[in-house]
Amino acid sequence: MIRQNISLKPYNTFGIEATASKFARFSSVNELKDILTETPDKEILILGGGSNVLFVKDTIDELVLLNEIKGFEVVEDNLDDVVVSAGAGEIWHEFVMKCIEKGFCGVENLSLIPGSVGASPMQNIGAYGVEIKDVFEKLEALHIQTGEIHTFTNKECEFGYRESVFKRKLKGQYVITQVYFRLKKQPNLNTSYGAIDTELAKMGIANPSVKDVSNAVISIRSSKLPNPKEIGNAGSFFKNPVVDQSVYQKIAQKYDSVPNYPAENGAVKLAAGWLIEQTGWKGKTKGHYGVHKLQALVLVNYGGATGAEIYDLSTEIIEKVKAEFGVTLEREVNIYL
Repeated sequence: MIRQNISLKPYNTFGIEATASKFARFSSVNELKDILTETPDKEILILGGGSNVLFVKDTIDELVLLNEIKGFEVVEDNLDDVVVSAGAGEIWHEFVMKCIEKGFCGVENLSLIPGSVGASPMQNIGAYGVEIKDVFEKLEALHIQTGEIHTFTNKECEFGYRESVFKRKLKGQYVITQVYFRLKKQPNLNTSYGAIDTELAKMGIANPSVKDVSNAVISIRSSKLPNPKEIGNAGSFFKNPVVDQSVYQKIAQKYDSVPNYPAENGAVKLAAGWLIEQTGWKGKTKGHYGVHKLQALVLVNYGGATGAEIYDLSTEIIEKVKAEFGVTLEREVNIYL
C-alpha cells in the first residue's frame, strides 16, 4: 500500500528530516510488483538500510520504496565452497554473522559495514582488502518498467571501486531482490590489510579463525567510526582518490609520509581521510554537524542538521583538498538534491 507524506528520518542513518510524498514497503517480489502497478510514472527511490544516502531536498517526489525482502539459504554445497543466497532486505552485518556462524569464509573482513545486502553489490562495498566482487556470484533484480526478473553475473555488474552498473548505466532501472555469494569452506584469511594483524596480536591470537578476524574488524571499526544509532552519519562520505604517479610524486615531495596504495595501470590510491586531516578539517564542528573527531572521512549530524548543511560542508572539504593537493575528492554517499 502506498502511503502519503511519510517522514524519512527513521530510514536514513544520517537522521536527516525529509518527507516522502509517496512511500511503500515490500517484503516479496509479488508485493513489489503490486506496488509498481499502482504508480504509472515509475520514478522510484529504493531504500534498504539507508546508510549511504543524504537527502538534501526537503521533499522526495519519487515513490520511496523500503526493501524488506528477507531470507538466507545455502543453495549450492560443494567440496570446497558454498553458494549462499540472501534477500536484498537483509541487514548486511547480520548476513555476515550468519555466514561466520556456519564457518563460511569470505565476508568476515566486511563485518559491521552498515546497510543492506541489496546495497552491497550496488556499491561494491569493501574494507580491509576485500570487496564484494571477490565473493559475488550473481544477483536477481526486477526491471521497474517491465516487471521482469533479470539475472546479473559478476561480469555483467561491471564492478569498480565503489561502483557497479547499477550506479551508472542502469541507475534507477532495477530493484535488486536477491544476491548470491560464493564462499569458502576452508579459511583463506586476509589479515595483512590495515590493522587486522595488529589487532589480532593485541587479542593474543596467533592462529585466527574466521570469527577472530571478524571480531578484530569489529573492534577496529568500533574504535574509530561513530555508531549511527548514537551520532547521525553515513560512514565514509568520500571515496579514496586514485591519481597518476605525477600527482602522487608532487604530494610526496611535500608530505613524505603520505599513505599510498598501488592501483591499476601504475596509478596510486590515496587515503581521503588523511588528505582531509591535513587540511585541518578532522574534528571540526559547525554547530550541530561537522567532521568526526576520530575519522575525517565521516561527516556527522549531532542532531538537527539539514541535508543541505551536510552537503555544503562536503563541498567546502572538497574545495579545500583540491586547493591543497590538486586532488578532487568524490562523494561516495548517494546524494538526493
